[in-house]
Amino acid sequence: MKKVLTIAGSDSCGGAGIQADIKTMSALGVYGMSVITAVTAQNTTGVYDVAELSREMVKAQIECIFEDIEVDAVKIGMVSNAEIIKIIREELLKYKAKNIVVDPVMISKSGYFLLKPEAVSEIKNLIAIADVVTPNIPEAETLVDMKIENEEQMEKAAQKIALMGAKHVLVKGGHRCNDAKDILLSDNNFVVLEGSRINTINTHGTGCTLSSAIASYLALGYRVEEAAKLSKDYITKAIENSFSIGKGVGPVGHFVELYRRAGIENR
Repeated sequence: MKKVLTIAGSDSCGGAGIQADIKTMSALGVYGMSVITAVTAQNTTGVYDVAELSREMVKAQIECIFEDIEVDAVKIGMVSNAEIIKIIREELLKYKAKNIVVDPVMISKSGYFLLKPEAVSEIKNLIAIADVVTPNIPEAETLVDMKIENEEQMEKAAQKIALMGAKHVLVKGGHRCNDAKDILLSDNNFVVLEGSRINTINTHGTGCTLSSAIASYLALGYRVEEAAKLSKDYITKAIENSFSIGKGVGPVGHFVELYRRAGIENR
């Protein structure tokens, strides 16, 4: 079985972060492992508090995994501060990690800043070692300091992010008001991943889920373009089968096929 490591924050309500990553990996048939960078107190209505783990604890978790287990892919999500980003980069380079997918998580859907402003420049050094980086439009705007309002600007932003060192860049279009197209810059070519907007508020964890799916498919041996397309299909189906569990933004349906086999309907 292929083994995929997620380095990210914990979501107490289970819809995003480490929990969403491991659900996605399990659904796609790989073994999920985790390095926790922060613990969040959150539910469907928002993020209410964050406690970062120490640099030393993040390092110890990474070392324990790589010293014992072969890692086929790595997904990086919420990294919070510059010191944590630095040690993650150092450790992944030391262990010659492969199939690195960076989801540059910056702000939660409720508007909570998950990446400290002073760490934005440091995350570019993490992007430099990424095989795939998956910013949404607000994240891409922050990374390249430009406004993105159309497909042409998404392509320009992808090119600028690629200049930071990332081998492949997927700019996600879900924050655009007219559609949900994503733009993949791969091998100097643009690939449009078509998508249509789904009428639901339950989209908690979509970015975490997509990036984890890409890492999983890369671990399984798919090329980047194939992995991105399959992951787009997976997240689309998960959003179509999202459900409410609280008073706010509910999670996507990571295990829709499993639920169907068990005769359980998402409600």
